[in-house]
Amino acid sequence: MKKILILDDDEKLGQLLTQYLERHGMECHVALAPPQGFELLKRLKPDLLILDVMLPVKDGFEVCREIRAKSAIYGSLPILMLTAHAEVTDRIAGLELGADDYLPKPFEPRELLARIQNILRRSMEDHELREVREIEGLEVDVSRREVKLDGEVLDLTTMEYELLVLFMQFPNKTFSRDELMNRLRGINAELFSRAVDTLVSRLRHKLNDTSKTPRFIKTIWGRGYTFVGKQR
Repeated sequence: MKKILILDDDEKLGQLLTQYLERHGMECHVALAPPQGFELLKRLKPDLLILDVMLPVKDGFEVCREIRAKSAIYGSLPILMLTAHAEVTDRIAGLELGADDYLPKPFEPRELLARIQNILRRSMEDHELREVREIEGLEVDVSRREVKLDGEVLDLTTMEYELLVLFMQFPNKTFSRDELMNRLRGINAELFSRAVDTLVSRLRHKLNDTSKTPRFIKTIWGRGYTFVGKQR
């Protein structure tokens, strides 16, 4: 049974989500504020966190940032963020901080369930993949979620890491912007496609790569991006 922690100051919503998700075989726990949420995270070690943006003490963006900064404590905990704001910039901000998905309120419980199941499936696939991948000095240890370039450990966000692993799984395959976001998040990426260029640019910078002389990521004009390099 998958364990879900809901961090939302709307007590009624927490109760409704608990009832709905438990009918689908999930064990749910609710925290109404970040201090209680962090305590339950450490004690329960949930499989996924449903995180509201508007919270007392500190907002969901700060909570997400702290969780990703303390991976030694919280690991690669999947995070699904909820918000009453529908602005695209807010959604992109949450994803770039390392959230695994982002759902605006109000939402259909069935959509929430589908997104949770998709996140958990991706997380399981990631844990089942244990080999170390290496391409021309770029080494990814999937079991430890550690990336090294020419022997130096890289500090990647969750999205940057997932993008890199996806590229390395399908070298020389050309991905469109929408396809990349759909692959990474499992959702309709139309609203987020503008963030793909920024994400690729950040990853390139950390890989000491450039679009003019690509060592790893090549731009295919009018089509998208492809990962180049030979597997060792």
